[in-house]
Amino acid sequence: MNILSIKNLSKTYENGTQALADVSLEITNGMFGLLGPNGAGKSSLMRTIAALQEPTSGIIEFNGINIMENSMYVRENLGYLPQEFGVYPKISAYRLLDHLAILKGIVNKKERHDQIVTLLQQTNLLQHKDKAVHSFSGGMRQRFGIAQALLGNPKIIIVDEPTAGLDPEERNRFNNLLSEIGESIIVLLSTHIVEDVRDLCTKMAIIANGKLISEGNPNDAVDSLKNKIWMKVIHKSEWQDYQTNFNIISSHLNSGKLNIHVCADQQPDSGFGLISPDLSDVYFSVLAQNQFKK
Repeated sequence: MNILSIKNLSKTYENGTQALADVSLEITNGMFGLLGPNGAGKSSLMRTIAALQEPTSGIIEFNGINIMENSMYVRENLGYLPQEFGVYPKISAYRLLDHLAILKGIVNKKERHDQIVTLLQQTNLLQHKDKAVHSFSGGMRQRFGIAQALLGNPKIIIVDEPTAGLDPEERNRFNNLLSEIGESIIVLLSTHIVEDVRDLCTKMAIIANGKLISEGNPNDAVDSLKNKIWMKVIHKSEWQDYQTNFNIISSHLNSGKLNIHVCADQQPDSGFGLISPDLSDVYFSVLAQNQFKK
């Protein structure tokens, strides 16, 4: 069992921006979802875990080893897929993986070859091994990103906004791949796409403004909102009045009208109907509560 322990982690950049504020988490094998809006501090947390930057204060331990004191330990056991990663032009998928494997310390040629072929099969890219990676579609490139992250048999994988921009078919294929990987190691999924966490993760945390504002099991979080989420269809012209008078947590357009969701213990007014909550309602209600507290 692998254990990633984050204790009272804070990060303030030189320009005075506080990206993380006293974040504490304990993560074990499986898929862990880190949800938050853009700018919430997710990428700062990922970069700090990956030993790409030092925190202002706090401790991160991986399997009992302080990674600030021994950054090479986590790097040797880490696979990282950032939001965007560059590739060398005109270099094939196989050759690029071979180059990256050497950089990761896999010096035995046969071992490298066997591992690369296995990963290309696992990511459904073996038939494209001789194609230049820069010519890949977005989904193929993300699957290649997972292949390179898995080189060296890491014990922890960090994926940062991996499905942003993918079409539904590629997103499903990519998520199935992540789910397979997460059975025996830690996979830390950082995203603002609620559906990815709902589909993949048994544990999650929500971060906003650099602070951890919620943590737990996604299903338990949804259950906590039973009989509390109400929906009503309104005209767009009524938005301001409803926003003023009700605790609206989210809204979306449907056929030119607004579907609004309100979190309340009792029916807000006669036009609202009770609906079954989902993880999106959890996410938006927690963000709304945090904004109100500010």
